[in-house]
Amino acid sequence: MDQRISFITLAVDDLDASRRFYRDGLGWTPELDVPGEVLMFKAGQLLVLSLWERSHFEAEVGATMTGPGVAPLTIAHNMPTPAGVDEVLEAARAAGASVVHAAEQRDWGGYSGYFADPDGYRWEVAFNPGPVGEVVLP
Repeated sequence: MDQRISFITLAVDDLDASRRFYRDGLGWTPELDVPGEVLMFKAGQLLVLSLWERSHFEAEVGATMTGPGVAPLTIAHNMPTPAGVDEVLEAARAAGASVVHAAEQRDWGGYSGYFADPDGYRWEVAFNPGPVGEVVLP
């Protein structure tokens, strides 16, 4: 198996709300948009973010976990500067995201904050000054 990820698929409760957030709010361009079913965005050179309406997701993948708390994962968007982190967090807030943790200097040497999309998935927006951080920048 090649060391890569091709798709990240998230089950969403309201595909229209996700469309408004990602397409209309953040300005992302869909690669595929099937109303009531799935919305896909190219999110990297070889990566697609797929937002799948929960009932369709569960029909193929199985029941999703529900309950209090957040999904045990984050999606990260790295920026080349700390100011870029602040700009993206503000753009996400303007698009309707909840900023769940304002950006701050981190013990690991970077600068990051978090927002939640309409389904509560946590996005980290980060400046990572180390070699791994540079690998993920365009």
